[in-house]
Amino acid sequence: MKKASLFTFSAIMLLTVSIQAHAAGDAALGKEKNSMCAGCHGIPDWRIAYPQVYSVPKLGGQHAAYIVKALHEYKSGARKVPTMNAIAAGLTDQDIADLAAYYSGGN
Repeated sequence: MKKASLFTFSAIMLLTVSIQAHAAGDAALGKEKNSMCAGCHGIPDWRIAYPQVYSVPKLGGQHAAYIVKALHEYKSGARKVPTMNAIAAGLTDQDIADLAAYYSGGN
């Protein structure tokens, strides 16, 4: 198999696994688990001042894959926002999938 074909095949397989992981999320369970999220992300035009002042993004309508990636990055420390790092640290992979399913539905 040529390098380009192998790369394309690998990328497709990775995407397929990623989509399957997101499909495993349960939006109803995500709704039950979102209390820690809604405290900031559920307030229109909310801003935080640590470590700098910035607007808290709206989660409703985001793509599930983006939410999963972001939460895993907060959990690992790759993204550094102390509040999000602390919240994400307590989430399981299933919690993350459920929250992503809930918010990607426009909630």
